[in-house]
Amino acid sequence: MVSHSVWIVGTSRTGKTARLVEQFCSWVQPEKQHTELFYTKKEARKKGVRIPEFLYLKQTEPGVLVLAANDDNRRELGDIIVTSTLGKYPVRAKTPLGFFQDEVILFWPLLINSLNLKAQFPVRLRPETEQELATKLWRSQLDEEILQVAGVNESRLVRRILDLLQLAAYSGVHCEDIAQILTRGLGENTTTLEPEFLASLLIDWRNWCLERGLLTYGIITELYSQYLLSDRNYQQHLTKRYQAVLADDVDDYPSVARLLFELLLDRGAIGAFSYNPDGAVRLGLGADPKYLEGLAKRCRVEILSEPPPESLGEQAKQMVELVTEPMVLVSLPEIVHSIQTTSRAQLLRQTAEVIADAIQSQQVQAEEVAIIAPGLDAIARYTLVEILVKQNIQVESLNDQRPLISSPVIRALLTILALVYPGLGRLVDRDAVAEMLVVLSRKQQPPENSTDVMNRIYSRDAINRVSTDIDPVRAGLIADYCFVPHPDRPNLLPVSAFERWDRIGYAATTAYNEILEWLEQQRSQQELRLIPSPISLLDRAIQRFLWNGSNLPYEQLAALRELLETAQHYWEIDTRLRQIAPVETTPQTTIIEFIQLLRRGTITANPYPVRPIGGARKAVTLATIFQYRSSRRSHRWHFWLDAGSPLWAKGGAATLFGAPFFLQDRLGEPWTAEDEKLAEEERLRRILTDLLSRVSERVYLCHSDLAVNGQEQLGPLLPLVNACVTVISEATAN
Repeated sequence: MVSHSVWIVGTSRTGKTARLVEQFCSWVQPEKQHTELFYTKKEARKKGVRIPEFLYLKQTEPGVLVLAANDDNRRELGDIIVTSTLGKYPVRAKTPLGFFQDEVILFWPLLINSLNLKAQFPVRLRPETEQELATKLWRSQLDEEILQVAGVNESRLVRRILDLLQLAAYSGVHCEDIAQILTRGLGENTTTLEPEFLASLLIDWRNWCLERGLLTYGIITELYSQYLLSDRNYQQHLTKRYQAVLADDVDDYPSVARLLFELLLDRGAIGAFSYNPDGAVRLGLGADPKYLEGLAKRCRVEILSEPPPESLGEQAKQMVELVTEPMVLVSLPEIVHSIQTTSRAQLLRQTAEVIADAIQSQQVQAEEVAIIAPGLDAIARYTLVEILVKQNIQVESLNDQRPLISSPVIRALLTILALVYPGLGRLVDRDAVAEMLVVLSRKQQPPENSTDVMNRIYSRDAINRVSTDIDPVRAGLIADYCFVPHPDRPNLLPVSAFERWDRIGYAATTAYNEILEWLEQQRSQQELRLIPSPISLLDRAIQRFLWNGSNLPYEQLAALRELLETAQHYWEIDTRLRQIAPVETTPQTTIIEFIQLLRRGTITANPYPVRPIGGARKAVTLATIFQYRSSRRSHRWHFWLDAGSPLWAKGGAATLFGAPFFLQDRLGEPWTAEDEKLAEEERLRRILTDLLSRVSERVYLCHSDLAVNGQEQLGPLLPLVNACVTVISEATAN
């Protein structure tokens, strides 16, 4: 029997997503002369037109489930489908995890009955809150001896254990079976903790969360795959709601997604799936591409082999062969260039200068350039951004997840909390007060349509250095002479407490008095309990000193939204925990823990939406390999930073501990050194094939002989670098 579902296979940028949308449109938008026939089967029968059953997608419910690998791709795919069909059909675009979460919350009463849970509305834990609560729950069991055996600090160990629950849930493994999987996978490895101990911690954690109605991504996925998908009532509701499913880039989906797809297909739904054999970007983070590929047996397979006209084509294959088979003598394509230095500092500066010269000479536009590295440290980011911004070239860091505490604006707001609420004096010092005074005294921005704004709107350097009434020197003097430390009530004195307060100047004195007056007002209101929560105080401070009728740059606006969302979530969870088990702590304890959480460098979730609204920024893209491949972008020019680094073949942060143990084709099998070697070779091949299909004109291999730590770089891309040197040398000789 011929399947009406479609399995679309192709490498990057071969048109898989476009074909997916085209397939959907063919289901819902037939030829013009028979348009009305596809709205009702009755009309088709009247006119004697034979139309395959699978084409009857109606404008009314049930709808169509559309899935994408990540949130950015989801929004783009949803927009394309809605635009292509003029918004006539009910389309629900989600990521797999987003869909699981919505379903678990929607059918929570069903889970309450089947699992005998307490009847309370569920609340999802953000990753930073999940880690803090798990640390508190396990702290008595994670003693020094345990940490010594694990070889990592407490924070890293807690994250690693929580990731095991997530990996198990993605693969459809019960939490109770994790110990068995780890026992088989780890074997005689004595450098890790006992599997039974890890599993017991996770079972305690899961039960603790369910008792309080708290959900993590791992718990959500386990509830969905183990309980909801097997429930007959849920199955009936699911199949009534969806008559078709479209899934893009299924090579990045967890294995439980296949269970969902098979259930829908078994119940009569039709599907269209796209698969990239050179993708698997999230392999190591829960994705199981081989298991998802098995779904192709139930579909009609279409292979898209035509590369985009502007891609490198055969030249890319030659470069991949040169790396994967170094003994093969292959000439390097002319589009490959090399930037080589001795030290990495020289490399960063020279790379930025080459980019700046190319953009200023109009060889390429800023938005057509991408800098891609296996790992980007703070020094590399700062150096590249600083040099390019000085040349009036914007830089966009893809998904730059820096800790909130790294933003001066955020640190200033936390200092305000410590000055207004009692009992927080030990969390504030003179340096923090001085920084707060500088941040809160920013001058009023000129009107949006003024010439001054238009002149500096594209200069990040100007945006980040907004003028203030209190400069750092005056702020330091005020903090030294007017700040009175106190463990319970730290205080700021009038500027006249400084004998030479005339040195401060009129503008700075006026700004300081305004800040002082506002703080006193907030303190008095706090004592009268007129401030509902610390979130309200943060919002007041933002409205009074930061927003102030001006348009904040996107980076600052995103940081402020992250802070408010994080704080709101934190107090929501605190309220839930106090309702379940009242504690003898004061509200100030929660504020202290919140500030300490951020000061530990916790990276909070990005606010929604995570990107600016409007047209694409005219900026150079700066990203790690994982970030760039996940974004599915393409550029005319690529600069591959640290081309000699061994990290090109490593999974790094994109590979979780124990991930290979939970792949369906090798569930629980030991992971040997040979397996690791083969995995690195395959990962490198996929990375090169993928990146080379996303560049159309030129690739720069940016290599320094010495790494940051002074060691010689001997990474897997060195054959490319050496071949490029040979080509350049021969050209120079001629």
